[in-house]
Amino acid sequence: MNGEPTLTYVYAVAAPAPRLGESLAGLRGVGDAPVTLLDAQGTLLDPQGAETPGPVFVISRVPAGPWREEALRSRFEDLAWLESTARAHHDVIQALTEQTVVLPLRLATLYQDSARALAALREQQDVFSARLALLARHAEYGVKVYVAAAEPDTAGDVRSTTAHDTVPEDAPSPGKAYLHARRAQHHAREDRYRQARQAADRIAATAALHATHTVRHPTQTGPLTRGESGENVLNDAYLVPDEEAEAFRTALERAGRGLPGIRVEVTGPWAPYSFAMPPTQAADTTGRPGARS
Repeated sequence: MNGEPTLTYVYAVAAPAPRLGESLAGLRGVGDAPVTLLDAQGTLLDPQGAETPGPVFVISRVPAGPWREEALRSRFEDLAWLESTARAHHDVIQALTEQTVVLPLRLATLYQDSARALAALREQQDVFSARLALLARHAEYGVKVYVAAAEPDTAGDVRSTTAHDTVPEDAPSPGKAYLHARRAQHHAREDRYRQARQAADRIAATAALHATHTVRHPTQTGPLTRGESGENVLNDAYLVPDEEAEAFRTALERAGRGLPGIRVEVTGPWAPYSFAMPPTQAADTTGRPGARS
């Protein structure tokens, strides 16, 4: 990069596979940087390189200036840049999944140089190998449950009476009528959420029957649900064996039937982002910069 200082950007850990390097030939990653492989011997493999005996890092070299932690803090506020970078990161991982098993790393996982990336790769070789074996012939599926939006609040629409209105003697006053309406709405809302929670539990239990592992993500709110109809009450990820994929989808379709006001969304197959590392070692996936020394 014309002598400019660089950082090592790591997309994923990949299991060794024939022609893995060839699958990355010409592939561009974040910032349009070329993608290559770093093995535990410290070799930057070219596209024609032989298969390595152990896991490899999939990397790019990126200019240090715009990728330093201080710069990333502001760049992560730029939604256009964030979307473009996340898409480039995902495209690299997607290309890998067509050739081998991968452990996707979080966006902006960076090392000061290849030597430090190599040290991390060597240090965790056993962990990476075990996790890659666990994820072989599996894929991640997302399951979200939405409950229909509540009816508009009409409790405040209780009109006052006039001398021309005919009011039964035992009719409640406008104030009491308002309180009764508010109480009824409160109970209806509680019933709605109780039913939604029961439905979500039913969906989750069904999905778990066909999965080896589950990760429960926080339900999505605000901009994350923009364009969706209803409120997200379940946001799970499931690691499903390839041979169970069809049964998994069919079971969820059946479980979602007969649940008025409930919508079940199943996505995938995806690279196993939610299962890349054991829970105690899982990377932070909140999207914060991941620079490392």
